[in-house]
Amino acid sequence: MKIEESNIVETNDYRVIIYPASRPFETKEAKAITEKLFDFLATWAAHGKALSSSFKIEKNQFIIICVDEEKEMASGCSIDALGKIMREIDEEYQLGLFDRMKASFVDNGEVRTLKLQDFKSQLRSGELSGDIQVFDFSKNTYLDFLSHFLLPLEKSWAASIK
Repeated sequence: MKIEESNIVETNDYRVIIYPASRPFETKEAKAITEKLFDFLATWAAHGKALSSSFKIEKNQFIIICVDEEKEMASGCSIDALGKIMREIDEEYQLGLFDRMKASFVDNGEVRTLKLQDFKSQLRSGELSGDIQVFDFSKNTYLDFLSHFLLPLEKSWAASIK
């Protein structure tokens, strides 16, 4: 179920797992991914107990999985099962979901993704403006995601790149 259609209350601080793609999804890909995740999350369980979870596709490029661990903790096996379905999606559509050596940012209203080395190089050379906004994929709670997923360069993890 999508976060906006689920029983998850957005004021609670749920666990978040972010899968950043290296490129935007095509319409048919987004539809197929949505269907696969609806099916998977409907049966996602830890130690036989259903996990209260949801997802959304943010900016047509990032898959955000949310789980209410106050009801039931996502365990090693359930996280492995999520990883398995995400690897299947990644392999089918060649999305780079597990490539953490990249940076995504908003430049002139457009989401862009570069290899981390290229991102650093372009920041240092001035090819990238200082007024970009940078995504932070390390957020692991929903409230942190809501308030700190996309930040101005000077307030982001990339601020220290020189």
